[in-house]
Amino acid sequence: MCQVDTVGRGRRLLAASLLAGAMALGQTAEPLRPDWRKVGSSSVELMLAAPATGPVDNVWFAPDGRTLYARTHSGKVFETADFENWTAAAPAPRSDAASAVVAERLPRPNAVLRASPADSRRIYALADHVYESEDGGRTWTNLTAYKDESVIGPGQRDLAVSPIDANQLTVANDRGVWRSLDGGMSWNGLNRFLPNLTVRRILATPANGRGVEVEIDGVGAAELSQGNSSAASAWQAIPDARSQRDAETRRAYSAQLGAEITAAAVAGDVAYAGSSDGRIWVSLDRGRTWNPSRTGNGPIENFFVDTQAPRVALAAVGAAGGHVLRTTNTGGFWDDLTANLPDVPAHGVAADREAGAVYVATDRGVYFAHEDLEAAGPPSNWTLVSGNLPAGRATAVELDPTGSQLYSALEGYGVYAAPAPHRARTLRLVNAADFSTRPAAPGSLVSVLGGAVRSARAGDLEFPILDSSAGSTQIQVPFEVNGPTVGLSLEATSGRVSIGLAVQPASPAIFLDRDGAPMVLDADTGLVLDATNSAHSNARIQILATGLGRVKPQWPTGLAAPLENPPAVAATVKGYLDRTPVEVTRATLAPGYVGLYLIELQLPALVNAGPAELYITADGQESNRVRVYLEP
Repeated sequence: MCQVDTVGRGRRLLAASLLAGAMALGQTAEPLRPDWRKVGSSSVELMLAAPATGPVDNVWFAPDGRTLYARTHSGKVFETADFENWTAAAPAPRSDAASAVVAERLPRPNAVLRASPADSRRIYALADHVYESEDGGRTWTNLTAYKDESVIGPGQRDLAVSPIDANQLTVANDRGVWRSLDGGMSWNGLNRFLPNLTVRRILATPANGRGVEVEIDGVGAAELSQGNSSAASAWQAIPDARSQRDAETRRAYSAQLGAEITAAAVAGDVAYAGSSDGRIWVSLDRGRTWNPSRTGNGPIENFFVDTQAPRVALAAVGAAGGHVLRTTNTGGFWDDLTANLPDVPAHGVAADREAGAVYVATDRGVYFAHEDLEAAGPPSNWTLVSGNLPAGRATAVELDPTGSQLYSALEGYGVYAAPAPHRARTLRLVNAADFSTRPAAPGSLVSVLGGAVRSARAGDLEFPILDSSAGSTQIQVPFEVNGPTVGLSLEATSGRVSIGLAVQPASPAIFLDRDGAPMVLDADTGLVLDATNSAHSNARIQILATGLGRVKPQWPTGLAAPLENPPAVAATVKGYLDRTPVEVTRATLAPGYVGLYLIELQLPALVNAGPAELYITADGQESNRVRVYLEP
């Protein structure tokens, strides 16, 4: 019996879920009405008593003590009855309206005093920490200090005591809302689902072993590791060279140009800079010299520059008038693409040049338009694609490297993702494992995005249809196919479509779920390895992949691999962990599946703790690189 069957049923369910999730990347319930999903919570881990969020100015209880209200620094009011989930609320009067509070002395200069309506003997003071006194202010107890640091963060702004429980305290500060049920002896945060986290930019989408990375107001760079991006996951603050480099670039350009540079982008030797008053400059020598390109009347908030064709750029403008600008000749002139966009600031712009798709983040949500990004032309009308997003200001928008997933940041609520709506209009072939455009290999799985496919063939070869839906279809490349290119004829609901498919003997790709987490399993338990379930030294791990090519003995296309003695990969397969070779103990078709391969690695007896980069090769062809977590 093969080792994979020790937990065969669990792995079969896992792989089925994997494939369904991968195909869902290409689905959309209705054209231009994407089904958005939450990516991470609206809180960030800052090594405090609990995850934090943005600044909150006031907290207060309802008269019966059962509901807590919070007013964020942006002026929005939210309420919670279960002290976990928050909903928008109309402003409510404070039941603990501050009466005059006096103290014999203050624990810190300029400390703000608060009374306890539930216990007249207690008074509180807010400064760098939260303090309590039970003797009129002669002596004070620090309720939030640990080694001179506040366990709930800085900037204490308000405190409320429950009218029915003198030991239940809530504090509003620069890092959100905090609660104690034991008079301040211990604290917990109420921030995970409080919509009060402002994501300013989306720095990176899942790729090459990394998760989503963003820039958060007041925090800086933060990420969600692959496989840890549920709506309850807190963002992790990280040092980020790109965010720091971008800030340094804007400062350097500001000094060069004598203006406040609010947005900048570089692709190859071409650089774009935009100022707070709407001017744009272009450099053809990476910022050494500049040419004025446009004057304007509002801040340039963001650029999109096509890395393959830097002459093509878009600018988002945060002022009245033109909100989206286009150049196709490196700033020779800029076209106004605003058309029917609402007259509100635009904060971010993203595009797929080849597809002519443009997305813009505005104060009224996310909009989409088909625009000519190769030459000047009349602007197209925009369509709102916010769909099921909460109503709010969209602060950023970004496409993943394959152009298949659209990410948007919503003020307060964090980040959301959805299948890119423009992909629903055009059939497109991608690798089923990582949705890249890498070549296929004999026996590998390919996804057709953009519609249902009834049949697929190249000459006399039939490509089996494994699953088909309104948004995507999964097919297997026959083991008999030969490259370098085959003409694939697809019978789709929209008619017959011909697409060229690049093929090479081996083109390995490790499967990722829709959040970019790799399908890497513990060989003994069958559990997926991620940040909460690390691989241990000397353990065996298994990788689900596709694209490893032909097998020995030969196996029929479209037939699930046998559970016992599955065919072995003909190519030479190697594994690498942080670029160091690791032993490959088996490389076969995945038992019970079509088009999947299973590679088993033996980890070294000693490994460094923490994240590590993992990839495989087949006859020298490299797979995508993914992140795994290790423990000694």
